Amino acid sequence: MTKTDEIEDSSAPLIEHLAELRTRLIHCVVAFLVGMIICFTVATPLFNFLTNPLCEVLAERGQDCGLIFISPQEGFFVAIKVSLLGGFILAFPYIGMQMWRFVAPGLYRSEKNAFLPFMLASPFMFLLGASFAFYVVTPLAYDFFLGFQQFGAEGEAVVEGATAAPLSVVFQGSAQEYLNLTIKFIVAFGLCFQLPVLLTLMGKAGLVTAEGLGSVRKYAVVAILVLAALVTPPDVITQVILFVVVYGLYEISIFLVARVEKKREEQLRADGYYDDEEEADEEILREEDGK
Repeated sequence: MTKTDEIEDSSAPLIEHLAELRTRLIHCVVAFLVGMIICFTVATPLFNFLTNPLCEVLAERGQDCGLIFISPQEGFFVAIKVSLLGGFILAFPYIGMQMWRFVAPGLYRSEKNAFLPFMLASPFMFLLGASFAFYVVTPLAYDFFLGFQQFGAEGEAVVEGATAAPLSVVFQGSAQEYLNLTIKFIVAFGLCFQLPVLLTLMGKAGLVTAEGLGSVRKYAVVAILVLAALVTPPDVITQVILFVVVYGLYEISIFLVARVEKKREEQLRADGYYDDEEEADEEILREEDGK
């Protein structure tokens, strides 16, 4: 066999993998486009659903729920953004299946059994985070934002108090700006809820340990505070909620990684890789060094 033949034989599997990857990506794009087209046909009901948190807060304040278009093309772009979000959600199960069918042939049976639960948990946790953002966080955030309105009886000058505004200041929001902020909440919390899935998978792969995650807890607190400041609007309520939620997920991740390590140790012990006597001697030496 010539050197050229050896190069061709070695490159054939790579070309086959690239061709399969291209096929999977085409399927994913087509599924996303189909989902987007479906959602575009019902973009108005979907947008009305997304405005529920704002409308409920306005109704509690005795105000009408009305958003405006500040440019002629804004309505079209709102429909496109709603379609993008809805199309991705509709196509995500199929996209996940295509990813799994591409990766699974290269995994051992034990690796498949270990990886598949995380593939199933990831979309569930994203939907959980998105639901938490939509039903809990956004109403609180909009209630906080709308609290800065000031009213006169008919829009006339407000004279009660020296710090009052000269005219009533009433919310008349842009539909596109409202949608951008709501989607930001949904995506941010959906991604943050992936933290236990990611860290547990890394723990299963041996990339992180429960002890290591616990030792950098103070740095994690700072990182979470920075994250909360970057991905949320500049209001204290949503930042505190995001910090509490993500830090809670971090502590849950430490617990899950510790369970993974315990199961791995039990399996290794059952396979005869651990010597209890040697472990006991090492534990005694560690205690003596600590004294």
